[in-house]
Amino acid sequence: MKFLLKKLKENVYARNVIIFLTVLGPGIITGSVDNDAGGITTYSVAGALYGYQLLWTLLPSFVALIVVQEMNARMGIVTGKGLADLIRENFGVKMTFYIFLCLLFADIGNTATEFAGIAGSLMIFNISKYVSVPLAAIFVWILVVKGNYKTAERIFLIFSFFLLSYIISAVLSKPNWEEIGVAVINPTFHWNEDYLFMTMGIIGTTIAPWMQFYMQSAVIEKSIKIEDYKYVRWDVILGGIATVVIAFFIMVACASTLYVNNIKIDEAKDAAVALRPLAGELASFVFAFGLFIASIFSAAILPLATAFYVCEGFGFEAGINKKFNEAPQFYALFSLIILIAVIIILIPDAPLITITIWTQVLNAILLPVVLLCMINIVNNERIMGEYVNNRFQNAGGLLTTFLLITLSVTLIIFPLVKNIIKLF
Repeated sequence: MKFLLKKLKENVYARNVIIFLTVLGPGIITGSVDNDAGGITTYSVAGALYGYQLLWTLLPSFVALIVVQEMNARMGIVTGKGLADLIRENFGVKMTFYIFLCLLFADIGNTATEFAGIAGSLMIFNISKYVSVPLAAIFVWILVVKGNYKTAERIFLIFSFFLLSYIISAVLSKPNWEEIGVAVINPTFHWNEDYLFMTMGIIGTTIAPWMQFYMQSAVIEKSIKIEDYKYVRWDVILGGIATVVIAFFIMVACASTLYVNNIKIDEAKDAAVALRPLAGELASFVFAFGLFIASIFSAAILPLATAFYVCEGFGFEAGINKKFNEAPQFYALFSLIILIAVIIILIPDAPLITITIWTQVLNAILLPVVLLCMINIVNNERIMGEYVNNRFQNAGGLLTTFLLITLSVTLIIFPLVKNIIKLF
């Protein structure tokens, strides 16, 4: 065996594969966890309301996602610091406090959405949320608090693989591939509040603010060196592909069944239930299984990412590889976010769909602030040296930021204009 490993290492191509497999993880995990319960709900509702019309949004989202995540990975590798650390050092504690306060509210809502996904997916199998949610919370807590980064990463990668189940649901729904091709190549755009709201929700869930902090922290936890940077880029690209492919098939599955039959849904669980008479029991169960995996996966990552950036931003110790007594603030915040999210879900008649959609929109509104901070830092030669952004990377980052600001302002202005018109 030792002889075989030696020969593999002597082979350039084999050595490259081994190095790639070693660094593989942060990009794919960050991309996959992006398809969480909030994301699945947003994509499902988009497919049910607009059919294939919003599929085009995934293409610019994919390009923007790759550009943004690559900047994160590069900053983490070059500086050895988390994004929160860099924001505090370059923009001050006060600015950091206000940014993180808004992000914390959004992430608590996002985490609650994950546990709502767990509850909803298992209700299809007749398991009460008062059983499923506490058990899932305990599992997530033990995985992070009692485990280490290497173990957690392996489990997260397995979860990422299971998200491919949505491809099965989409195929069983018998989509019209010709209409899908037309929708992607020749997109339609409607200047109305609901369409813009949904467009912004898709972008907000595809490129969420918390992802930027988790990606950079994960690269640091993995101790990736600058000489392995090219392999990290491929990890980021694969993560972006995973994000968009899964989102695409979720929207296709709902558009091919729910939209054509004029069935309205409020959450991802409704989509799984509605698929049963239209695409068969297997499609329904596979959709529900995917929702469960995505939700429990993200229920671990989201509060973890939040604990990372808050502790990094204010100088506390953070990291899964540290013991509880070595990073008490990190683990206390992680535990508190999970506890608050579980309490919200267990409240009878909690407005889960409102929480879900608005947290995605809040993500889209907060993201430009985070992106502007990132672009400023990654272009600072004092911090990044020769690894500052090139023109293409700056163009992609600034275009994404401009687009999100435009959508945010439009979403705010539309209701105001409508009310003014009503007055006259």
